Amino acid sequence: MSIANTTIEKQLLQEVRTQDSNRRVVRIWLGFVLLALFCLVIVGGATRLTNAGLSITEWKPIHGVIPPLNAAEWEEEFKLYQRIPEYQVLNSDMTVEQFKGIFWWEWAHRLIARGIGVIFALPLFYFWATGRIEKRLRWPLVGILALGGLQGAIGWWMVSSGLSVRTDVSQYRLATHLVMACLIFASCMWIMRGLSPHSDDAPPTSSSRAWAGAIAIFALFQIYLGALVAGLDAGFTYNTWPLMDGAVVPSDLLIQQPAWINFFENPKTVQFIHRVGAYTLFALTLVNMIIALSAAPSTTHARRAVVLFALVVVQASIGIATLLLHVPLHWGLLHQAGALVVFGFAVANWRGFYGEYPRKTVISERD
Repeated sequence: MSIANTTIEKQLLQEVRTQDSNRRVVRIWLGFVLLALFCLVIVGGATRLTNAGLSITEWKPIHGVIPPLNAAEWEEEFKLYQRIPEYQVLNSDMTVEQFKGIFWWEWAHRLIARGIGVIFALPLFYFWATGRIEKRLRWPLVGILALGGLQGAIGWWMVSSGLSVRTDVSQYRLATHLVMACLIFASCMWIMRGLSPHSDDAPPTSSSRAWAGAIAIFALFQIYLGALVAGLDAGFTYNTWPLMDGAVVPSDLLIQQPAWINFFENPKTVQFIHRVGAYTLFALTLVNMIIALSAAPSTTHARRAVVLFALVVVQASIGIATLLLHVPLHWGLLHQAGALVVFGFAVANWRGFYGEYPRKTVISERD
């Protein structure tokens, strides 16, 4: 073997090691971002379930980091809350101490959101400057950062819907806010998964990738339906299962006119559609598992199909328990957490059919 070939092999080996190291660092960073996003969604769910979302009536992206620090500041913040319909119609007997209980949930939600902006932006700029971010990922990551900024604006747009006429936020805006959070979560998961080593197992069928994509997209749609349920407080009604209002298909699902409005504003219809969505997701993941196990039982893809189905079964069980218990806080949060776990795994499963991002080295690019 010539000295030149030995030198090239050493250089190639060093480049591979450097790329492995860089990818590992970026994966760890994105893992922390995903964990923070997960916490943000759960605290957002607690904010909704405790009716705390309108406790802070102003949008102060910088100054809002500092909460009230003394009695006078608490009184000032409470007076701002007293101006909105939620207090005047629903909470007119609330004390300052009771107000603090809902204020801290919303403040924590906004603080975590700001914190995610920091833990995403600063490492991104550092990794970019030090060459750890691969060229193909630079602008997609900047796009995720931009989505985060847009999400902050959507959050305030949502809150503002409940400050003048309504006693709560618009379910349409709440659903938009949650779906955007899930899209950011999915984008981080997609890139992190692409930087991870993949098995060489062939997909069970030629349509496996499309099937996995359909499951992930439907899981997101089911989360959207859940947001409508939350926005309408529909989970607090018709707390029986498997029957709903004494029937498999309850009556008066289309009682409002025009008929399409029922799918967004009729609590009974929205809850029923959410139930149907759960049954559909169960069926999709069951069929996917059966096909994968039949076509290629010993592959990584088949094992992921089993895990995905198991997660859906657990999530469905949590959803039923949450409904039957009339949505206590902890069960409601567990159900929301389960939805994000199912969706995140579905996205990772989908990404697994594309394989690891292609590797490039200085040598291969020269050649």
